[in-house]
Parts: sequence; C-alpha cells; structure tokens
Amino acid sequence: MLRLSYQALITPLIFCFSLLGISALQFPRLQLLLTNKQDISLEVLQKDIKAEHLRLNLLKEIPSFGYDNLIANWVYLNFLQYFGDDEVREKTGYSLSPKYFDIIIKHDPKFLGAYVGLSTSTSLYAAMPERSIKLMEEGLRSMTPQVPEKSYYIWRYKGIDELLFLGNYQASQNSFIMAANWANNYSDPESKYITQNSYQTALFLSQNPDSRYARITTWAMILNNGVDEKTRKRVISEIEALGGKVISTPEGNKISFPPKD
Repeated sequence: MLRLSYQALITPLIFCFSLLGISALQFPRLQLLLTNKQDISLEVLQKDIKAEHLRLNLLKEIPSFGYDNLIANWVYLNFLQYFGDDEVREKTGYSLSPKYFDIIIKHDPKFLGAYVGLSTSTSLYAAMPERSIKLMEEGLRSMTPQVPEKSYYIWRYKGIDELLFLGNYQASQNSFIMAANWANNYSDPESKYITQNSYQTALFLSQNPDSRYARITTWAMILNNGVDEKTRKRVISEIEALGGKVISTPEGNKISFPPKD
C-alpha cells in the first residue's frame, strides 16, 4: 500500500516537473511578446523558432503518465498563439504547424475541434498537404462513426486537402464517400445535410473531376467551417481566382458560380 501511495504521488510530480522544464524553453518567446515586434530581427525570430521546435520535440517524446488530454489541450493553445501571430508568421512562415498537429494526434487523436485549424494551417499556410493528410489518416484509425461524435468531418477535411492541394480526385472522392457513410449514422439535420452534400460531391468528382465548379465548391466548404478572418480572406481570393464570387447574407455565405465547365 505504501509503495502504491508513493507511486501515486510521485507520478504527477514527475509529469509536472517535465512540463515546467519544457515550458522554461518558452521564456525567450515570452520575452519577444513583451517587445515591440517591429524591432525584432529575423535572426532573433529564427532562434525563437528553433527553440520552439526543440520544445515540441521534447513534448512529443516525454511520457504522458495518463495526462494525454491535458497535453493535447495545452499544445493546442500554444498552436493558436503561434498561428494567430500574423506579424511574426509573415516573417518566419508556418513550418511548425505540422509539429503541433503531430503531438496532438499522438496524445488525443479524437480531439475533433483541433482538426480544422491544424489541417488548414498545415495544408494552406505551411504548404504541407501530404503531411496534413497523413496525420488525419493516423487520427482516423482511432475513430469510429460515433466516436468522437460527428467524426465524419475529418473525412471531409481530408477530401478537401486531397482535391485542392494534391489534385488527387480519386482519393478525394473516396474520402467524401466515407464522410457520407459515417454521417449517415446520425439523424440530425446537420448530419443529413453532410450526408447528402458529401455523396453529391463524390458523384460530381466521378463525373467531372478537373472542374472549377468542384474546386469552388470545395473551397466553400473551408469557408463554412467557421475559419478565422485570415483564412476567410485567403479562401475568398481563391474562389474569385476561379471565377466565383462570395456573397455575405444574414443567412450565411452564398457562392456565385461561373458558367459550368
């Protein structure tokens, strides 16, 4: 009994000290946030990126002691800070996005709310769609149609990346079919819409894969995922480049399509 009590006490202490040690690597980053960003040189920012890269590597390797959800949530908050720092990201890019994604998938592959931001950041901003797709595939291996609830969205995110960034129409078609099949397990209006929309998208891709209409429709899916303003502007510019137009209405975004090709 004494040994068990000792282990119960020491395990969370080791975990906390591990996190505190890794968090210490963030001090240079916190110093940067307290400084006028316009005065920070690119060299200093690159050193900060290297320090963050090291911290993320350590976070991936340390034992979780059963605190996987806590680690995943903490890393996701770090990711939001990283992704939202537009001024610094313009200078250094988004190369660390898949590192955050990787750690979160390792510790909590069912963290549904994290996928849309992480996949968008990795594919659209870090220009690593293959990595994003691989991580989503890894996460899907831990999911079922019911766990987590509405996990069918991950198949849609995967299908979007496969179509827009890799041009892999066959893989995208399969992902949308899987999204429809998983969504069909639910009876709520949202899931019924996803079922129908995903089947229609898969059918359209089978009939006319290399189409501006298909790509605009898929960009619109990203737009309707509740993305941040930076991503919203990027997506609208992509839709307009394909000849479409985004019209904001009280009911939501409506897309004006060019003549079908």
